Amino acid sequence: MKFMVTWIIPDGEARHDTLKIFSDMTAEQDQELMGNSLSLIGRWHDLVSMTGVAIFESDSAAAVMNYLLNWNHVCDCDVTPVLDDEEARALGRSQS
Repeated sequence: MKFMVTWIIPDGEARHDTLKIFSDMTAEQDQELMGNSLSLIGRWHDLVSMTGVAIFESDSAAAVMNYLLNWNHVCDCDVTPVLDDEEARALGRSQS
């Protein structure tokens, strides 16, 4: 399953502290936090508004939540299961 995660880092000093923590991490450290049950498809950041979006893939919603627990003390996250084009088309055809 694919999950869309959006986040916002509230105003205040935490914005710069959070950016520094993330910036100092290596890709390997980030992957270690994700574990073996979670794959990052892509992640995009708006550093002006301190918001962003990421797409993860996992067979386990718990794996997504487990990763986000590393960040929820500094940002507010929303998680939504999503479909890619092929999955959405197949579902749409099945409704006909």
